[in-house]
Amino acid sequence: MKKVDRLGWAVGFSLKSYGVRIGIRSNDPAVLHRVCQHLPHDWEKTPSPIVERVYSILVGGAGPRANVRRFNLLYGDHLQLARSVELDDVLDRFESDLRLFVAELARHRVFVHAGVVGWKGKAIVIPGRSYSGKSTLVAALVRAGATYYSDEYAVFDSRGRVHPFAKPLELREEGEYAQTKVSVGELGGHCGTKPLPVGLVLMTQFKRGSRWRPRKLTAGKGVLELLFNTVSARRNPERAMATLHRVAAKAAVLKGVRGNATELVTAILERVEE
Repeated sequence: MKKVDRLGWAVGFSLKSYGVRIGIRSNDPAVLHRVCQHLPHDWEKTPSPIVERVYSILVGGAGPRANVRRFNLLYGDHLQLARSVELDDVLDRFESDLRLFVAELARHRVFVHAGVVGWKGKAIVIPGRSYSGKSTLVAALVRAGATYYSDEYAVFDSRGRVHPFAKPLELREEGEYAQTKVSVGELGGHCGTKPLPVGLVLMTQFKRGSRWRPRKLTAGKGVLELLFNTVSARRNPERAMATLHRVAAKAAVLKGVRGNATELVTAILERVEE
């Protein structure tokens, strides 16, 4: 940290998100406005200088010669997390790392890698890591009228209810790595604001040409599937297990591969209504 501290920081602030305390600093005061656009929606400033992680954003720009540009750098504590001539790349990495750090250390919530929508008072939770197709399925459900909650994390409270984790959807074309941020408004949908009980947990992954023939899992197997995608499973396994048991005890848990997302929407929504 001593080497990072010596780089010269002009401005900074502390914040709290889901009970996790974060520090952010930069050599360029103008960048803080853009930084705030990448923070979790529930964040609030705090006067305390005591934090659990410090993000340091070093803005590069023009170098000593006309054909030279300095790199923009991102540090998480003493570790360099990103290095790019494009500041947007550094800020995107900052946003992703911050969300993951908050998800792991959140005080009173359990974060599961999952997409979430609401339908007629119940939540549909679609656990899965990157490239599983969960965001694509969430987008299809939102286009069909479901309420958007998240395309990255299902945020559970101690009663097993899922809370909104508002952010733009990040969609990619099949076989592509690059993602495009899409607002829920562009899909013709709207965001949820209240916690919902879970009606359906959908363990599925895209496979070209597959037909949707799911099998129903027991509550115990449902807990294990959810636990595999739980960010804090190793740090706080007791709380994670207790919360997931409450989720799986009341929700139907289905597992199976799927083909095109739009062909699945009607079957999913009808299942929640049963």
